[in-house]
Amino acid sequence: MSVLAIANLRVNFGGLVALDDVFIDVAPNSIVGLIGPNGAGKTTLFNCISGLVTPTSGEISIHGKKVDWPKSYELANFEISRTLQGVGLFSGLSVIENVMMGADKKRESNFLKDLFGLSAKSERKLRAKAQDALAWAGALDLADKTPSELTYPETKRVSIARALVSEPKILLLDEPAAGLGQDDIDKFADLLRQLKQRCAIIIVEHHVDFIGAISDQVYVLNFGKVIASGSFDTVKRDPAVLAAYLGTSNQSGNDHLGKDQFGATNA
Repeated sequence: MSVLAIANLRVNFGGLVALDDVFIDVAPNSIVGLIGPNGAGKTTLFNCISGLVTPTSGEISIHGKKVDWPKSYELANFEISRTLQGVGLFSGLSVIENVMMGADKKRESNFLKDLFGLSAKSERKLRAKAQDALAWAGALDLADKTPSELTYPETKRVSIARALVSEPKILLLDEPAAGLGQDDIDKFADLLRQLKQRCAIIIVEHHVDFIGAISDQVYVLNFGKVIASGSFDTVKRDPAVLAAYLGTSNQSGNDHLGKDQFGATNA
């Protein structure tokens, strides 16, 4: 049974068709990569799942059950959590307090106020969950620091921990490798391979080598359509994908994209 499946998704912005007949299927404890050129529709698809964009038409099933498209404030009820490109940590809180805020399942409540009004027992329980999430993200040693003391790669890990503290079954990651050097990208890839033991992961990412190294399934979008899906080795040789990334069909006889365009050939 899929943890998330989308079929026949269409999104119109006025006269613009942003997504057209888009589909994805996400297996439990898998990593699914969404890639494509700029403007392909990746972020719009993510925003539909996250409740930030209302689809024109289409169906979504979560945990094997067909449901209405989620609203953004309902994500935790569907066991979905998302990180954003702008990490957005609160400067006046410690790292562990920032992570504790990710446990908020009622967005209409003033959680920042409630956080400091918890009973001692509730606060200990929530802090323990935050410590567990930090440990999964490889950031437990950062718990007592403030955001201003963190390196950029460390903020990425804290953002992951904040998303994990609500115990999602589906984790949405928006450009997690953006701004990282190769060494940190490699470490982040190792982290995500461990995290898929805990939940399914869907990633929007421009760093194609990174997607090739970690994904079980890849969907390639272009001009709002899924033009290829399958393993990374399969999609990187697809003529439609070659044309989308290189602006030409594969007439040169190469059976894969070069490393600069589409990852190493043995990714």
